[in-house]
Amino acid sequence: MRKLLVAGNWKMNAGPTEAKVLADEMAEIWKGKQFSHEALICPPYVSLPFVVKSFRDSFFKTGAQNVYTEDNGAYTGEISTSMLKELTCDYVILGHSERREYFQETDEFIAQKVSKSLSDSIRPILCVGEKLDERKADKQKEVVEKQLNTVLNQVDEKHADDFVVAYEPVWAIGTGETASPEQAQEMHAFIRSLIADSWSSDAAEKVRILYGGSMKPANAEELLSQKDVDGGLIGGASLKADSFSEIMSIAEQIGK
Repeated sequence: MRKLLVAGNWKMNAGPTEAKVLADEMAEIWKGKQFSHEALICPPYVSLPFVVKSFRDSFFKTGAQNVYTEDNGAYTGEISTSMLKELTCDYVILGHSERREYFQETDEFIAQKVSKSLSDSIRPILCVGEKLDERKADKQKEVVEKQLNTVLNQVDEKHADDFVVAYEPVWAIGTGETASPEQAQEMHAFIRSLIADSWSSDAAEKVRILYGGSMKPANAEELLSQKDVDGGLIGGASLKADSFSEIMSIAEQIGK
């Protein structure tokens, strides 16, 4: 049985002061309540220590939005896995479409980051997904297969329990557009089949696959109810404590 993962990606929003207020509010909403799945917030690097402190006595977990492939050295501006572990980060988002587009990160480089994170006991959330022109050309599966297989070829299936994939149709990120539940399920099932082909069916059943494209309270139930959708990587709706909490509540009601 896979636990749902409700993950918030704050992107380049919420500096230390705002982040602390928002994290405190989330923790207070759920104080004394049970959540049988996993809730995760990935703030900007500068805000991580403040969010970690806010979540200290709660079930909320923290993650980063990126990490480098080396342990230390002359890599100005980069952050290592050991630094994240010192902050008690559990997860790191890798291969987000914005990193691929704006910072020219390649499939190979992303695969190196995933491998490094897993070897250092930080769970990667690997983002894969197609752009609008690729969807219109019916190339979404071809694009996702290349992105995913580059990583699977460098990672052993023994990491299946700690490996998370987020399917994010790029055309649905921050646009208000959302893949239909049927489109999401089709792609999530396809991703699971790729993992089964590369690793094994047993390993594929352990991997959680999140939907990451404008999930919000209004559409969370129908998306999370799909067989192969194991949670959400949530952008805008995670910057408001009440909307993120509402998605968590929907996940709790659905279960799996």
